[in-house]
Amino acid sequence: MLDEIFNEAKDHMQKSIEAMKKDFATLRTGKVTTAIVDNIKVEYYGVPTPLNQVANVTVLDATTIAINPWEKNMLGTIEKTIQQANIGVNPNNDGDFIKLFFPPMTVEQREEIAKQAKAMAEKAKVAIRNVRKEANNKIKRLEKDKELSEDEAKRALDKIQRLTDEFVAKVDEALKAKEADIKRV
Repeated sequence: MLDEIFNEAKDHMQKSIEAMKKDFATLRTGKVTTAIVDNIKVEYYGVPTPLNQVANVTVLDATTIAINPWEKNMLGTIEKTIQQANIGVNPNNDGDFIKLFFPPMTVEQREEIAKQAKAMAEKAKVAIRNVRKEANNKIKRLEKDKELSEDEAKRALDKIQRLTDEFVAKVDEALKAKEADIKRV
C-alpha cells in the first residue's frame, strides 16, 4: 500500500519536472529553437492545427527560423497567425516560405525571460508540493484507519518529504541551467 503511494507520488513529481522542461523549451535563449513556434496553431481547413503539422519548421542559423508549408496556399494564413501570436518578430514571406529573423536579445529581454523561467520553476515546485500533500493525506488516512502504526506513518511521511526535497532540488538545477543558457550571449 505504501509502495503504491510512493511510486504514484514519484511518478507525478517526475511529470511536473517534464512539464516544466517542456515549458522551458518555449523560452528564447541566445540561440533560437523551433520550440518558439510550437504553441502556434494555424487554421487548416477549419481546424486549429499545430504549425509543425502543416509545414516544415527548421532553424537556419542562431537567429533565423524558416517555415516551409506543405501547401503553398497556406503561406498567407501562417504569416497572419504568426503576426497574431506576438512572438517578437514579423514574418517575412518570400512566396515560397516564411523566414523569422530574431534580433539579438537585449539585457532587458534576457532578464524578462529569466523571470518567466523562474515563474515556470515555481509552478513546478507548487505542483510537487501538491503531490506531497496528497501523498501525506493518504498516509494519514491509513494511520487513522489503523492500517498503519504511528511509527510506520512517521517513516512514510519522512520518505515523502525526502522525495519532495529531491525533486525540488532537480527543479532548482534545471532552472539554474536554463538561466545560464538564457544569459549566455
